[in-house]
Amino acid sequence: METRSQWGTRAGFILAAVGSAIGLGNIWRFPATAFENGGGAFMVPYLIALLTAGIPILIMEFTMGHKYRGSSPLSFSRMNKKSEWVGWWGVLVAFVISTYYSVIIAWAISYSIFSFNLNWGSDTEGFLFGNYLEVADPGQFNGFVPGVLIPLIIVWLVVLGILFKGVKKGIEVANRIFIPTLVVVFLIIVIRAITLPGAFEGLNTFFTPDFGALANPDVWVAAYGQIFFSLSIAFAIMITYSSYLPKKSDITNNAFIVGFGNSSFELLCGIGVFSVLGFMAVNQGVAVDDVVAGGVGLAFVVFPQIINQFPALNELFGFLFFASLVLAGLSSLISIIETYVAGLSDKFNISRQKAVIFGGGFAAIVSLIFATRGGLNFLDAADYFINQFGVAALGLVEVVVIAWFLRKLNDLKTHANEISDIKIGPWWNVSLMVITPIVLGYNMIILLRQNLFQQFDTETGNYEGYPDSFILYGGWFVAGGALLVGIIMALIKWKASKNANENESQNSWEAK
Repeated sequence: METRSQWGTRAGFILAAVGSAIGLGNIWRFPATAFENGGGAFMVPYLIALLTAGIPILIMEFTMGHKYRGSSPLSFSRMNKKSEWVGWWGVLVAFVISTYYSVIIAWAISYSIFSFNLNWGSDTEGFLFGNYLEVADPGQFNGFVPGVLIPLIIVWLVVLGILFKGVKKGIEVANRIFIPTLVVVFLIIVIRAITLPGAFEGLNTFFTPDFGALANPDVWVAAYGQIFFSLSIAFAIMITYSSYLPKKSDITNNAFIVGFGNSSFELLCGIGVFSVLGFMAVNQGVAVDDVVAGGVGLAFVVFPQIINQFPALNELFGFLFFASLVLAGLSSLISIIETYVAGLSDKFNISRQKAVIFGGGFAAIVSLIFATRGGLNFLDAADYFINQFGVAALGLVEVVVIAWFLRKLNDLKTHANEISDIKIGPWWNVSLMVITPIVLGYNMIILLRQNLFQQFDTETGNYEGYPDSFILYGGWFVAGGALLVGIIMALIKWKASKNANENESQNSWEAK
């Protein structure tokens, strides 16, 4: 029987898990989310969300992967055959995300090169959408953008090459390089940022608490949402990664390290981002509130504007910033793709190399859609719907299925406590059975009301005002397709040999 791959060291696993959690969202999502939801006061619900949702779900998924020794679909199948579809749903969500996440990394590679001569000029918004992406109307392809296509090919060659080498020699080695380098690079950026004129004004805006915001339930939902999306939980990654842990592994300790490590980097990002936003506001003679942005606009429009205004070494700090996006993106993309590489390998009893070629190769081909002139619109719609009705819905279903329908929390808690220094108690059960389902359920009701009853402030009533037909096939079909294909995959029989033997071995081990 083929033995399952394992991490070479505990540090290798932690770096890989932290590398998965630390992604583009840490840099461009957290600062804006915190600012919009109470500033410094946001750290109260954020910390509570980390302790009552983030770390509890990390412990749950780490324990699942470690106990059942398989990819997400195999782990769910071993837990209960009827729940396999939940594992495949997570894998399909990860597949969709990988197809457009890779394109954003390609943008960052291009901008790293643009930094050397500040090629984006003074009109950074016009350069991004016009000169670089050459954005077409929604639903149109209009050919490839060479400046996106070429770095996208490089991204896929690098990532699939790393995955081809395996867990220990590929993923672990890559994260041992990427994560320390990312931390050093971003520390350099932050140190420079806090010495800029106006940095204090930016930090004061970021940290000034609005405690009145804590009475708003939407602020608490935002905190749980940030933790949820930031930690890479509920779409197969952490289950897959923990399945490569040795049998003697400290599950809960690892979860706390990963959770607080990710949050520490988010706080560092907030300090860096608001320092440079303060610098920009002072330079333009406006309030910091007027220059705050998030997402693609922050990274590829606002930051180039700020870099243009740096008093010295503009090109260097521009390169360092976009290089940090590349490093953060690559470490996360590797973990995302590993979910369906492991799932295919387990399900069809094929070698890792074949799974990388088939799964990763197909994802690379699909990603070409987002390298066209209409790619930004497809990316925007797919990202919104797969995150809101893929990741968020999946997280709610996963917790409810495990905690309420299968009632596996006590079994998982017993397993984790047997091998961990930090013992989990009733707070873990309460968090997963009550708090997390309520918050995620409330969030899902809000999202459905916004999207199904058209409460967006646009002419069409759709997200970002997109046409109905585009939202249907570019948004709803993408999110619904991930669930549908996941169910179909669960109906396919497992290929015998390795999985049959492992299932028999697993059942025997659990019986003991």
